[in-house]
Amino acid sequence: MTTDQLSQFEKKIIIRNIEREDFGKIIALQNLCFPNMDPWKLTQLENHVRIFPEGQICVEYDGEIIGSCSSLIVNFDDYLEQHTYSEITDKGNIRNHNPRGGNLYGMEVMVHPEFRRMKIGRRLYEARKRLAEHLNLKSIIVGGRIPGYHHYSDRMSPREYAEEVLQQNIYDPVLTFQMMNGFTLKRIITGYLSDDADSKNFAALLEWNNIEFRPSINKTHYKMSFPVRICVIQYMMKKIDSFEEFATQCEHYVDVASDYKSDFAVFPENLTMQLLSFLEERSPSLAVRKLSTYTTEYVELFTELAVKYNVNIVGGSHFVESNNRIYNVAHLFRRDGTIEQQYKLHISPNERKWWGINGGNEIGVFETDCGKVSIQLSSDVEYPEVSRIMAEEGAQIIFVPFCAEDRQTFLRVKYCAQARAIENQLFIVTAGTVGNLTHVDNVDVQYAQSAIYTPADFSFPRDGIAGECSENTETVIMAEVDMETLERYRKSQEALSFRDRRTDLYSLQKRS
Repeated sequence: MTTDQLSQFEKKIIIRNIEREDFGKIIALQNLCFPNMDPWKLTQLENHVRIFPEGQICVEYDGEIIGSCSSLIVNFDDYLEQHTYSEITDKGNIRNHNPRGGNLYGMEVMVHPEFRRMKIGRRLYEARKRLAEHLNLKSIIVGGRIPGYHHYSDRMSPREYAEEVLQQNIYDPVLTFQMMNGFTLKRIITGYLSDDADSKNFAALLEWNNIEFRPSINKTHYKMSFPVRICVIQYMMKKIDSFEEFATQCEHYVDVASDYKSDFAVFPENLTMQLLSFLEERSPSLAVRKLSTYTTEYVELFTELAVKYNVNIVGGSHFVESNNRIYNVAHLFRRDGTIEQQYKLHISPNERKWWGINGGNEIGVFETDCGKVSIQLSSDVEYPEVSRIMAEEGAQIIFVPFCAEDRQTFLRVKYCAQARAIENQLFIVTAGTVGNLTHVDNVDVQYAQSAIYTPADFSFPRDGIAGECSENTETVIMAEVDMETLERYRKSQEALSFRDRRTDLYSLQKRS
């Protein structure tokens, strides 16, 4: 599938600052989200973008604004513990914004009702957190509505209600969400919003603390850590009866990755070969061409899952037909809705013999919100030149979806992946298939022990393994790798297998 063909499936999510041209859409969204409350006035929105444009953030999806949040900076100690919304926001005009203050105060978060299963609120909260870290603010403070309280106000106090929500005995659409995003309850505020009948004019004062806050006046900013959480799916190949069944299994694992707030979910090579269990075609070469007809469904499925669950997905690999040739192609589905693809470069004898697979001709390094990444399919990792080129072009993580039919084949992938991590001082993530497809010819049993490998040194896990699955079981692993630690390690005076190469004696050249 060409880049132009892929682009028709892209539905981009963009997180950006609000601009004046957006005011009408913001007011319409507010009327939709809070129909019983007064929306922003144009003069208030003008003040927001004039006084503190960085604090006014929106989410744009396919050209439509589906979420937004507004904030200002204050010294919270300057306000009474029992302040009102009007007092701390200057009646929504934020003329009290204090650039030298220590706290980001969240005025409002709203998400279009039709898009409330797509982690839009979480994206807005993450954008606020990044802003607080960038500006070196102590914390984010919000006066959160408790809109479910009116159902319980005749039998419990606001404090008792909040405690029941914290214990997860009651679900509150605002307070529960804020707790899930790392905010802690400080106190209950009385008379916070005069027109908030659902909350009975109460609010929960909540705070998120910036653990990277530096109290010194020194303006030099050193980021202490940049953790990236990875979920590796060791996928079970078993008989299914429809594409919908395949989609349900894949969504389950993406949901799991999202629940653990993973940045990446990684599926194995040849993932879609499972579809052959219900495609009645015995000839391998014809079967793989029939499989390629599901390319559109495959791309649409994983694009939707990446956006819906706010996870970057390495979608294993799928067989794609282009110019009457079949290729084994890995796809990166970013959580902003964009897509990249990497063709398998080195084709095994069996792939060439049974399936008629052709090798690709490009080596890709892709920008993500967690750094630069690359993808190698299975045996590609056994050729050290490829990883070296990817590292030279900035890759910090190389994902290796693989499919191995026996332990020897698996060990080649494992040992080479570990070597590539050490040689190039980066992270290697492998994801393999297990189980078997009894109804498919020439797809033998699977052998895998998926893992996340690191460089071997004091800054990393003792064995150079951040996480490792049990052998030959359907499971997932979660692990965090620290991109900041990796960058410091690459610049250290210790083992410098990447930086201290003798380029006066040898070098690599990538042919166009």
